[in-house]
Amino acid sequence: MSQPVRRISQARGFTLIELLVVITVIAILAGLVLSTAGYVQKKSARSRAEAEVAALSTALESYKAEYGAYPSNSSAGQAGAKILYKALAYSNADHNPGGKIFIEPAMSMLAGTNSQSDTYFADPFGSPYEYRTGTAAVNSGSNFFDLWSAAGANPPTDTTQWIKNW
Repeated sequence: MSQPVRRISQARGFTLIELLVVITVIAILAGLVLSTAGYVQKKSARSRAEAEVAALSTALESYKAEYGAYPSNSSAGQAGAKILYKALAYSNADHNPGGKIFIEPAMSMLAGTNSQSDTYFADPFGSPYEYRTGTAAVNSGSNFFDLWSAAGANPPTDTTQWIKNW
């Protein structure tokens, strides 16, 4: 009797449909990971801004204990952040008569040019910290200050997203 002929089975590969399904699943997972990473970065920046507002508030309280009033500022935007830097972290400034340094900022807290007079405190979102006092006169006994970050709010006037000291 003769033996039946055995066929050698061919190695079966993936079909085009199977490959497309796998690529689609990988793309969906990559999209989920990337969107989560963006959320984590924004949450981290908010947390860092909250800590920086607390540190700046503490430095402002030390400034008031030393000089009797907060550094005066009635303007908005970068000007307030520059005054804040000069008063708290710059030892030779008009807003810091005794030259005492109240905070040693990390480089990540600073923005502006390399010039000390153009340096200011910036939040993790790249915007200057906003700072205002109740009076425009230096050492006139202002008893409160407002310090805040727009925290990347879109639009920036959406105060519900701000990080603030009040």
